[in-house]
Amino acid sequence: MSNLKMKEAALIYLDRSGGLQKFIDDCKYYNDLKQSHAVYRFNVLINPSDIVELDAELGNHILHQPLKAAQVFQSVCYIAVKTLSLIGQLQTETQINIVLKLTHLPPLPSYCLDLCEFPRDYTSQRFYTMQGIVIAMTTVTKYTQGARFLCSDEACPLSKGFQYIRVHVPGATESATVRNDFLCNLCSSSLQEDRKFRVLGDKQIVEIITAKSLHAFQGYCNNQSFRFQSLTVFLRDESVNKMNIGDEYKVIGIPTCVKTSQTALCIEANSITLCIPKVPSGISDSFRCLLSLTSSSRWKFTAILANIFASQIVPPGTYNLLKLCLLMSLVQTSDRNKELENCLDILIVTSDTLLIDRLLNFSINLVPRGIRHSVSTEIFPTLSRNKYGTGAVSIQAGSALLAKGGICFIGDLASHKKDKLEQLQSAVESRSITVYISGKKFGDDVDQQMTFPVQCSFWSFLDMDSSSRRNIQKTNMLIGQMDCSLIPANLVEAFALLINCNESSPCHPLLPTVQHTLKKAIDPERLLYLASKQFTTEDFEKLLAFAKNLNVEFSLEAERMIHGYYLASRRIRTDSICGSKLSASALKYLVSLSEAHARLNLRNKVLKEDVLIAALLFETSLTLKYGAAVFCVAPNAVFPFEQYNEEYLEQRDVYLTQCQQQLQQFIATYGPGTAIFASDE
Repeated sequence: MSNLKMKEAALIYLDRSGGLQKFIDDCKYYNDLKQSHAVYRFNVLINPSDIVELDAELGNHILHQPLKAAQVFQSVCYIAVKTLSLIGQLQTETQINIVLKLTHLPPLPSYCLDLCEFPRDYTSQRFYTMQGIVIAMTTVTKYTQGARFLCSDEACPLSKGFQYIRVHVPGATESATVRNDFLCNLCSSSLQEDRKFRVLGDKQIVEIITAKSLHAFQGYCNNQSFRFQSLTVFLRDESVNKMNIGDEYKVIGIPTCVKTSQTALCIEANSITLCIPKVPSGISDSFRCLLSLTSSSRWKFTAILANIFASQIVPPGTYNLLKLCLLMSLVQTSDRNKELENCLDILIVTSDTLLIDRLLNFSINLVPRGIRHSVSTEIFPTLSRNKYGTGAVSIQAGSALLAKGGICFIGDLASHKKDKLEQLQSAVESRSITVYISGKKFGDDVDQQMTFPVQCSFWSFLDMDSSSRRNIQKTNMLIGQMDCSLIPANLVEAFALLINCNESSPCHPLLPTVQHTLKKAIDPERLLYLASKQFTTEDFEKLLAFAKNLNVEFSLEAERMIHGYYLASRRIRTDSICGSKLSASALKYLVSLSEAHARLNLRNKVLKEDVLIAALLFETSLTLKYGAAVFCVAPNAVFPFEQYNEEYLEQRDVYLTQCQQQLQQFIATYGPGTAIFASDE
């Protein structure tokens, strides 16, 4: 009676939810094929909340005994097929394969599978949910959905028909579905597969890690040891190719153990949902107050941000230019799983690699996807054989794809080999990476290639004091040009910003840095400056999280100015022999810099003041790459004065206003076809 009641509830649910009509439509598709199948597969969408409200016992079966629940729906669907004559070729109930697709699970701890916690009962063959980031995936291969077996004894009644049907169930291996040691229940003769009735489906294997594991890739240390491991997810049929490397997903599935060289915990995916983080509601009170106090100026707020940023690593007032660029690069990241088009790649030339390394490592920890590349790993995807023996090729993410929507800090650029630098240059220029899969090497008939978008910003530095650099120096340097001969010139040009941070540059006052380092060595936890107490690391995290989700648009005058500057710069840096020195990405970088400065000011509209900062930063970078030009910009143009008080900020505003007038004059002179209007006009 209990089973009959659940069947009745299942039928009512299918009717109310529209599942019955979908089932009838699917049956019509099979019936129109006019061909017999060993197995007819149907997906049934299940909302556990609705099921439990309708019939608690059936809901309990679905959540805790899904294989038995599928049998209930199988019986109901078989009766429907026979009653309504939906599939003429169907003979037995076992030919119907019902797959229950859950919309969600109850938001309770007992339904969550968390590898960061001590394992609980993951062997009960019921549904769990887990959230994780894809770090590897295989190519798509085939598996057996179902097969028909016949008794080998022709005199046996079961040597015909569809009495012996093997169907894949969650957690089962290929050998559990198809092998040659099955026996007939009636006469004990061996069963033989009727191969022409074998039904194949698509299969893909994906590895995910919990987001907490990213700490291992961020140079993060809180004096606590931890370990992590990936979880293998089996995707089948309509779920294949629904997951992308680097994205975060919520997976509902049934855990199982698969024995390879060692026993591994896996999960058979039932449903997959792309995770969309919530947009922060605002910023801290301290930054809100600062924004209000500096509202009269378009430049003061970001100047103060750069001044006080990372005061745990460097003293306030030092490395302001670099810190502003880092903040602008950080606000151009995205955790909304959308294409990251306006990346800001930064290359730093420095003689103090230790301090720069600490500063960059501190900065990447302020965003969810800040990845510090380890020399023992690969920047870009690599190939290996799948450990589960399915014949598929496993594609490992690499640091760049793992940093999707964030920052990939790759350390000293000169420490990478030539082939890796060429790969990096190609990825930075095209914003994609192509993986070639040799059919001969991996046992396939044909070669394949897969292309992955590279949606992160790259940070790196060059050591000015390296011995190899001292031995190889250019002699024909232009005024203002930086010697970056250690690495290919095309790679240097590919970075949006080239920043000089050596001891002779204005952004590196030596004495305050030495004093800071000595005090931190004595007491690492001490907050040395008032700014560190007023504006905490958490405040900066909230600020960046809020700012990078702002949708910005260009004002008309800002758009005119940015195009005017681009055309003028392209004109003065073009010669008849080499053509233009400005890359095709130059305009994109200028747009990205302008947007970043507007976001950092917490504005939705890009103004001409934002374009000025973008132009000064970009022109400074161009000078270091190619030497000075007509629009001559001082190395410290963005921060011409040390910022001690309001008076110095006012002087900076006056100076930047003069720079803006010079920029407009430059555009008017060298930008053909560009109309620059004064504000009163």
